[in-house]
Amino acid sequence: MRPLPRRIPVLAASALAAVLITTGCSEIQQVSEGVDKAQQCLQAAAIVTDTVQKITPLIEDPAAMEKALNDGAAKLGDLADKAANTTLKEAADGVAKDLEGLNVTDANSAVDAGQKVATDSVKWVEQLTSACG
Repeated sequence: MRPLPRRIPVLAASALAAVLITTGCSEIQQVSEGVDKAQQCLQAAAIVTDTVQKITPLIEDPAAMEKALNDGAAKLGDLADKAANTTLKEAADGVAKDLEGLNVTDANSAVDAGQKVATDSVKWVEQLTSACG
C-alpha cells in the first residue's frame, strides 16, 4: 500500500481550521447581535423613561410638552428603524405612535397627556422589554 502524499493531511488540516474559524465567527456574530439587541432594548425603555421625566415639569407649558412628546416619539422611531429584532421594531413603532398621538394644545390637554403618559409608560416599557425576551 502506498503512503498518502504529505499534501493531503495538510489540506485536511487547513479545511478543518477553516471550518473552526467560520463556526467561531458565526458564534461571535451571534453574541454581538445579542449584545446589540440588549442595548436597543435598554435604549427603548430609557427613551420612554426620559420622555416621562421631561414632560412631568411641563404641565404648564403645552408647547414644550408637545415638543418633548414628539422628540421621544422620534427617538423611538429612529431606534425602531435600526432594530434588527422585528418584535422590538414593532413595539417601538407602536409606542412612538402613541406618543405622537398625544395632541397638546392647551393647559387642559397638557394635563390629560401628562396623566396618560404617567399611566401608560409602565405598559409601554413592559411592551418594549417583553419584545426583547
